[in-house]
Amino acid sequence: MKIKTFLIGTAFGIFLLGAIIVGGIFERLGWLKTLDRFLPKNTSGSGILEQKILKEDSIIIDVVEKAAPSVVTVSISKTEKVPLLDFDFFNQFNFKTQEKKIEQDIGSGFVVDGGLVVTNKHVVSDTSAKYTVIDKDDKTYEVSAIYRDPANDMAILKINASLPALPLGSSNQLKVGQLVIAIGTALGEFRQTVTTGVISGLGRGITAGSAFEGYVERLDDVIQTDAAINPGNSGGPLLNSAGEVIGINVAVAGEAENIGFAIPINIIKESLKSFKETGEFKRPFLGVEYQMISKKAALLNEVPQGAYVQRVVEGSSAEKAGLKEGDIITEVDGKSLGEDPSGLAKAINEKKVGGEMEIKYWRNSETKTVKIKLEERK
Repeated sequence: MKIKTFLIGTAFGIFLLGAIIVGGIFERLGWLKTLDRFLPKNTSGSGILEQKILKEDSIIIDVVEKAAPSVVTVSISKTEKVPLLDFDFFNQFNFKTQEKKIEQDIGSGFVVDGGLVVTNKHVVSDTSAKYTVIDKDDKTYEVSAIYRDPANDMAILKINASLPALPLGSSNQLKVGQLVIAIGTALGEFRQTVTTGVISGLGRGITAGSAFEGYVERLDDVIQTDAAINPGNSGGPLLNSAGEVIGINVAVAGEAENIGFAIPINIIKESLKSFKETGEFKRPFLGVEYQMISKKAALLNEVPQGAYVQRVVEGSSAEKAGLKEGDIITEVDGKSLGEDPSGLAKAINEKKVGGEMEIKYWRNSETKTVKIKLEERK
């Protein structure tokens, strides 16, 4: 009886021990399965890192797909006289010319309101040429009118069509390192080219132009990006991750890699507002050419920091107010310019034609203040 009781107790103990062990194993497996959801799976292709990459890719793809119908190519058509090599019977050279028709994609643009397309002014600077707009499906639209902004490198092309418009964002809260996407006709050949990058710098000052048109212009307060921008991308949109336009691609640094520039969209929005109200661009004009004085240069020359006036435009608001070459503009409306390269340009662009600005300037060791009424740039 005692042996029987011992065997039954031993069997029960073994059963109980086995149940505890098996339960522990299942519990362990269940814990691992739960933990597995939070660990990266580098070999399965569906871990945290992969999910982050796929999410970023999907954002870019989504932005491009939505923006593509609104991004266009700008093409030029004109006739030029080209030299012709001609030798007569005596093998003497005779100078002759012949007419040659040129048709070429020269830039990019994007739709802002039905039949209105925004691009750079330097893209359509040839007033004797004809221009067309080509959409992503290679459908061509003739440009019936062009409105060129005299102050910014911007133009509006009017076409007899209604294409989807791109949403315009804001360039006030941009951050260095922010993701950006550029779309345009790279090198005047590859339409709908997409490049990505980040904002590399803000408030830059550059001299911009078109490799096709040979036109250059000084621009202040532009966005620098490492998204590849090539000749032909001019006029195309620079987009944020929400698919909003934050700038117009305008130039690339020719002697560097991955240094491109775009005009902030807020500057363009002001021009668009003026255009929609008046049917033309009216921008205030001070009438000075200037160079900013650095802190070091100011100390060495014992002069204040500010905008050193190199030339005063004849008949301009600046000349009428008495500004002269050699003056140093130190303050505008009570705000010090310091050595900010875009400070004066920003202050002028914030005004309207007919508006006033108070300027403090330094001349011959004396500081003077004058109120200037800004006239329209001719």
